[in-house]
Amino acid sequence: MFRTKTCGELNIANIGEAVTLAGWVQTVRKFGAITFVDLRDRYGITQLLFGEELNKDLEANPLGREFVLQATGTVTERSSKNKNIPTGEIEITLSSFKILNKSEVPPFKIEDDTDGGDDLRMKYRFLDLRRGPVKKNLELRYAVSRSTRNYLHENGFMDIETPFLIKSTPEGARDFVVPSRMNPGQFYALPQSPQTFKQLLMVSGYDRYYQIVKCFRDEDLRADRQPEFTQIDCEMCFVDQEDILNMFEGLVKRIFKDVKNIDYTEVVERMTWEEAMWQFGNDKPDIRFGMQLCNLKFPSHAFPTKQAKLAGTTLGDGGLIAAEFAVFNDAETVIAIAVPGCSEYTRKQTDELTEWVKRPQIGMKGLVYIKCNADGTFKSSVDKFYSEQQLKAIANAVGAEAGDLVLILAGAEEKTRKATSDLRMEMGKRLGLRKDNDFKLLWVLDFPLFEYAEDDNRWVARHHPFTSPKPSDVETMIGNNPAIENAAEYLKHPYASIKANAYDMVLNGNEIGGGSIRIFQRELQEKMFEALGMDPEEQ
Repeated sequence: MFRTKTCGELNIANIGEAVTLAGWVQTVRKFGAITFVDLRDRYGITQLLFGEELNKDLEANPLGREFVLQATGTVTERSSKNKNIPTGEIEITLSSFKILNKSEVPPFKIEDDTDGGDDLRMKYRFLDLRRGPVKKNLELRYAVSRSTRNYLHENGFMDIETPFLIKSTPEGARDFVVPSRMNPGQFYALPQSPQTFKQLLMVSGYDRYYQIVKCFRDEDLRADRQPEFTQIDCEMCFVDQEDILNMFEGLVKRIFKDVKNIDYTEVVERMTWEEAMWQFGNDKPDIRFGMQLCNLKFPSHAFPTKQAKLAGTTLGDGGLIAAEFAVFNDAETVIAIAVPGCSEYTRKQTDELTEWVKRPQIGMKGLVYIKCNADGTFKSSVDKFYSEQQLKAIANAVGAEAGDLVLILAGAEEKTRKATSDLRMEMGKRLGLRKDNDFKLLWVLDFPLFEYAEDDNRWVARHHPFTSPKPSDVETMIGNNPAIENAAEYLKHPYASIKANAYDMVLNGNEIGGGSIRIFQRELQEKMFEALGMDPEEQ
C-alpha cells in the first residue's frame, strides 16, 4: 500500500507497528545528528524522527515546508509528549523516506493563525485550503449535508436534480443570464431557486422532494450571502403549516445532535413578523438576550395596532413632548433600549457610543442617554429639556431598573428602527450576552405578502409569486383593488395589510431557513400575477 495509516490516527496503542505515511511537511527541526519533521495530512499531524543514518540523506536532500513526503518506519513512544494533538504521545522512527514533490517557500504560513491576507490567500487558494480552519469548515459542511440527507431520507423525501438553465421568472433578486448560442439575442437564466421545477414535481405526485442545490442571485454581497450559494431545498404537498414547522424543527434538531452532539429539547418560540419588528427592529431577531426595543414614538401607519409606550402619560398623548427639544419633536420615530448594568458608563464611553451610531454604516445624527443611578436619581444628556420626573417616566416606560443605561435614537421610521436594532446587537456583544455556545431557535411567521417598489411604482412579492395569503386575507386579495395613484399612499392600499402564509427559521439572529404555503387555486394565482403587474402572456 502507498500508505497504511493517516497522520491523525496513531496513538500509544500502535507502538511497535510498522507504518507508511504520506503528507506535507509542516515544520523541520534539527537537533544535532537527528531531525524532527511534523508531517501533515487532512486527518492531523504526526512527528517523524530521522535518525543519524537518514539524517545524512537529509543533508543531501534537505526538506522544506510543504514538501510532499512518503515515510516508512516504526511507531515509538515520544520522550517529550504533546497533549495538544491526538498523536502527541508517539512518533515514527523512520527506516526510509521518499520526497514525492518539492515546494517553493510558501507565500504565507499554512497554520490556523496565518500571516497571509485575504487577497494573498485567494491567489494561492490551494494552499489556503490546507489550513485547519478551512478544513474544519468543509468538514462541518459535509457533516451537515450527511445529517440532512439521512433525516430527509428517513422521512420519505426523494433527492431529485432540477435544471440549471431556465426561463427567467419574477423572484426576489436579479437573474444571472447565459446567452444562447443556438438562439441569438436570447438568454437562459440561472435559477435563484428551483421554485418552478419543484412545483412541477408536486403536481406530478412527488409529494416529498429535496435537493442540496446551487442558487444564483445577482445582488450585492452580504456577510451571509454570495452571488452563488447552496441551500437545502425541500417541498411537500398535502400538508399544512404546522406539519412543515414540525418537520423542519426535527431536521434542525437532528443536525444539532449529529454534528454538535447537542440535544436541543427546548420548544421553538414563535413570533409574528410584526412583533419581531416591534420588539427587535428586524425580522431575524437574536433572542439569546432581552433588551427589547421600546417604541416611544412612531408613525401610526407603521404599526396600526400598537400604541406608543408614553401615550397618555404626563409627556402627552402623542408620545414625547418637550417644547424645546426639536430632535424628538420633529422625529418620525423615537426608540429606546435599556442596557442592563451600564449606568456607570463614563462620558468617554457614552461619547464613543455616540460616534458608533454616527458611523456611515448606522447613519444616525446622535444618541441620547439616561443613566438610571443606583440611588434612584437620573442623569441624562438632555437634562436641560426634561425634568427628573420626565426622565423617570421615560426610564419606566423602557423598563429600565436602577443601574441601567437607557439609549435613545430618533429619526425616520425605517432607518431608526434598524439603527436601534444594530445598537442592541452591539451592546449585546459588548456585554457578552451573545454567547457562541448558546443556541436559540425561533420561527418568524405572518410576513407581509407584498412589498412596494417605489422606484418602479409597483408591488413585488416579498417571497415569490406562488406564496399564498393567510386564509383571512384571501377575500382582500381577490377583491377589486384600486391602482395606486400616489406612491406615498401605498401603505393605505389593501395589499399593504395582506399577510403571507410564510415562515422563517432564525438561529441566534441569522435566518437559516424559510418557506411558505403555496397557492393552489387558479383564481388566486391569477390575482397574484395581476397584482405583480404580469400580463396573461407572462403568466
